[in-house]
Amino acid sequence: MSPTLTDASPIRTDAGGRADGLDVLERGRSIAETYGIPLAVLLEVTHRCPLQCGYCSNPIEMERAGNELTTAEWKNVLTELAEIGVLQVHFSGGEPTVRKDLAELVRHATSVGLYSNLITSAVLLNRDKLAELADAGLAHIQISFQANDAELANRIAGFKGHAKKLEVAKWARELDLPLTVNAVMHRQNLEQLPQMIDMAVALDADRIEVANVQYYGWALKNRAALMPTIDQIDEATRIVDDARDRLKGILDIDYVVPDYYAVRPKKCMGGWGRQFFNITPAGRVLPCHAAETITDLDFESVRSNHSIAWIWKNSEAFNKYRGTGWMPEPCQSCAFKEVDFGGCRCQAFALTGSAGNTDPACSLSPLHEAIFKTAEREAATGSNRYLYRNFSGGTLEPDAGYDS
Repeated sequence: MSPTLTDASPIRTDAGGRADGLDVLERGRSIAETYGIPLAVLLEVTHRCPLQCGYCSNPIEMERAGNELTTAEWKNVLTELAEIGVLQVHFSGGEPTVRKDLAELVRHATSVGLYSNLITSAVLLNRDKLAELADAGLAHIQISFQANDAELANRIAGFKGHAKKLEVAKWARELDLPLTVNAVMHRQNLEQLPQMIDMAVALDADRIEVANVQYYGWALKNRAALMPTIDQIDEATRIVDDARDRLKGILDIDYVVPDYYAVRPKKCMGGWGRQFFNITPAGRVLPCHAAETITDLDFESVRSNHSIAWIWKNSEAFNKYRGTGWMPEPCQSCAFKEVDFGGCRCQAFALTGSAGNTDPACSLSPLHEAIFKTAEREAATGSNRYLYRNFSGGTLEPDAGYDS
């Protein structure tokens, strides 16, 4: 059995059945040592982005460019990651190609033995820039698509970039870069799922990630405009199952359904502090990309006196919800607690006000029925207006866009 906070000696608990804080932190460190450093790390090198997507996973209060790690600081991070055993880094954002030093960072990652992947909207790339990244050692590229139809895709993104995305995907294959299509799905584009899968095949992609929007940050603000109906989800599941059979050996398909329609919560990021961390533009080390939405946690930075390995093992934020000892009832007595590790802490915080509560995606949560009914009600509104990213003072018209 994998080590959890319930292994070995008994844990002191308070009157509510929650583990004593000191015990949780001590046992969390033990778990961190047992699992070791994650093999892959997400690097959010900037929050800057020309797209205005209403489901963006960046924080509502985005990091200013002046607070971003410098080239030298990111190089130090990459060197340290390689030294402690990380094998793969994902350059992400915002839009990572905003950074003029991206090729230099990729080259440095390659020089220290790291496999590098670029997660991009692609709208700022030209063929020469992409070739420079490939020459620097970039090993894989993921390009996000908002729809198959250009007009709809540009409206969802708040930016006229669909044609450029198709062009960059073509260049990627010409440069022999493995390609993943990131298809972010919601009520306003799910009817185009078959065409998006066909598009991925036409682009000679190796993989498509059919990712239904998860409701944090900007997506939570725009939930009524994004939430699919249960009939849409059922149809999408049928389409994915059919495509997996039809395209076996041609296209790998990953599929993520919205938590609001789940019965059991997902094992978010493999479990808090078990298999993953990411680093923000300002250098804060997080257990997941949305963790800063939990406002009562403080996260250590690579700019501190602590090493990344120390932060992973010892920081209070990582150990707070690591394992299972922190869990309240009904999670503590649940047979699935070492399967889903309590689900998503960010979602619990967003929907209940406490990251220590049962994830409402779980059918055992007292709030599960309420969020399911909320999903059904909001999906039925037919709303299609977004509060676009970077426009927190108001909404843009549905056909708003920007020349690329």
